[in-house]
Amino acid sequence: MTETILFWVMAAVAVAGALGVVAAPKAVYSAISLAMTMIALAVLYIAQDAPFLGVVQIVVYTGAVMMLFLFVVMLIGVDSSESLVETLRGQRVAAIAVGVGFGVLLVAGIGNVSVAGFVGLDQANAGGNVEGLASLIFTRYLWAFELTGALLITAALGAMVLAHRERFERRKTQRELAVERFAPGGHPTTLPNPGVYARHNAVDVPARLPDGSGSELSVSAILQVREVPTQDDVTGRDGGR
Repeated sequence: MTETILFWVMAAVAVAGALGVVAAPKAVYSAISLAMTMIALAVLYIAQDAPFLGVVQIVVYTGAVMMLFLFVVMLIGVDSSESLVETLRGQRVAAIAVGVGFGVLLVAGIGNVSVAGFVGLDQANAGGNVEGLASLIFTRYLWAFELTGALLITAALGAMVLAHRERFERRKTQRELAVERFAPGGHPTTLPNPGVYARHNAVDVPARLPDGSGSELSVSAILQVREVPTQDDVTGRDGGR
């Protein structure tokens, strides 16, 4: 009874996280929803007497890979104006077709197991969970394991190729950069951080210049600059009090 309740609760959490991945308006929310789904799957693994898979799910995927994605999204940001532009034609149709294909495979696998019968957990973990998993990976599913490794290596190489940018001009020397900074219209010192000398210390609030105006250069180009009232506006609104 307890295992059944745990399954339905974690299944609901996993489905809610999966829906949040595709329905969230921001990439950060999608990453957090995906992390929630991974943690729910880890709990289900542990409940099914597979502690090794549960720990790997949390430490490797949720703790390392997913948090890496989240930090990258938070650091570089995502431009919402480019998120709806298809860089490859037909990618939405291909994604729908692949999703339907995976759904058919899932239904077929569940139906096959339902007809053939389930293998007991005691039999699967007869020599230990880690030992039994290693025996299956390196004997019965060795080809699938090697194919998955090759696929991951190919994906990593493809990501590096797509992220690589050719330099079309000569790299500037330190002297040339210093001359540009001290030239008219340049910035000899570093630009202020967002929110400096402002009423709100936020990344979308421009820093205040000595004349009281905001410096839009202090806010990232992918963010919408938030206008906040200046001290003069507050003083005028309060009648000088």
